[in-house]
Amino acid sequence: MAKIIIFGVLDTAELAHYYLTHDSDHEIAAFTINRQYIENESFKGLPVVAFEDVENLFPPSQYSFFAPMTGRNMNRNREAIYNQAKAKGYQFISYISSKATLFGNTIGDNCFILEDNTIQPFTTIGNNVVLWSGNHIGHHGQIKDHVFFTSHVVLSGHCVVESYSFFGVNSTIRDYTTIAQGTLVGMASAITKETEEWGIYIGNPAKKVPGKLSHEAY
Repeated sequence: MAKIIIFGVLDTAELAHYYLTHDSDHEIAAFTINRQYIENESFKGLPVVAFEDVENLFPPSQYSFFAPMTGRNMNRNREAIYNQAKAKGYQFISYISSKATLFGNTIGDNCFILEDNTIQPFTTIGNNVVLWSGNHIGHHGQIKDHVFFTSHVVLSGHCVVESYSFFGVNSTIRDYTTIAQGTLVGMASAITKETEEWGIYIGNPAKKVPGKLSHEAY
């Protein structure tokens, strides 16, 4: 059992609190957000402390960290907090629902994997990945760091998902497909061939929207 600091005080942090409380052995000690966003000093009956000072109040030698943030800014906001907390010396936990189906998969840290995900054999998942509920993750694949799956996404077998990608609800990826870095797959879109970096794809079959997402964090 680890004592955990959760980053955030909005819906995703509240959900993380619920899942960790009801479906893990971890003990949540506090929440943390950037000082400028603190409006209340408590959340869910626990203290809320400034992220700038968190390591002084809850030292990394005694507490672990969890940052279950959304995919905003193509996962780069979550990546920034992940890197900053690492720099403070924290180790991260991952939450993997007891109602998810796994087969000895290798899964990195700060992953948030909810109920009814099926992760087939021989697929690996990197660090700081979110799999919302109900996805099919096919066999012999690789999901790299800082990726977000919403719900009911089908990732077929032998796919490679590069960092910073985002998958909308009910999207589908053909087998043996590489999803390039920073790809945004729209809701209900079907990817049948390799994508281009920082491209937006919508439709069935999916077509690339003109232009590119910014690859610089804002």
